Amino acid sequence: MALTETERQILTPLPEEEILPRAVSLLRGRIALVSSFGAESALLLAMLADLDPAFPVLFLDTRRHFPETLTYRDDLVASLGLTNVRSIAPADAALRDRDPQDQLADFDPDACCALRKVEPMDAALAGYDAWITGRKRGQAATRAAMPVFEPLGDGRAKINPLASWTPAQIEAEMIRRALPRHPLTALGFRSIGCAPCTRAVGEGEDPRAGRWAGHNKTECGIHVPAR
Repeated sequence: MALTETERQILTPLPEEEILPRAVSLLRGRIALVSSFGAESALLLAMLADLDPAFPVLFLDTRRHFPETLTYRDDLVASLGLTNVRSIAPADAALRDRDPQDQLADFDPDACCALRKVEPMDAALAGYDAWITGRKRGQAATRAAMPVFEPLGDGRAKINPLASWTPAQIEAEMIRRALPRHPLTALGFRSIGCAPCTRAVGEGEDPRAGRWAGHNKTECGIHVPAR
């Protein structure tokens, strides 16, 4: 599966404010949104709900989320009227074989991410030509050069409608839309992943400094440079 050259030519030059509605319309049935239901997820989900409440949203249930994240997911889905949120999870057999005591993250976070995130998401996305993410360039050095239209080496692409948005812009739009907040943000969590690998961040720290703290790791592996 891949985008056609015509589709690429249509989407590549579009500015952020135009690419989401155009991609949703142009690629209907072949595109999904991937959402963590984390600290800033409500904004992109709200923008999508305005366009199509039945648009497919993929949520990766790693089985190691904070309880607050799962509650927030359910509350946000109801609040926005989303009707097609799909939970993606690692296979029970794979968890039994490779992480029977739920301790893999403690000594090999890369292997844990592969098991609980990368592999199930790769399988879920196999049927799509493109997917939408909420990543921003300012979140981490690994995302600083991220384009709005991000071609992948296999002919598919990611769409990043909020690539250039700053924290101030996100906050202003969250307030304007009166969007509910993830409860952990009030406790200093600015980027929220699995509970064993996420901590609150201090004043002046990078928003993702609390992810895999103490490890030379900034991405789970789902979002890697185009190849």
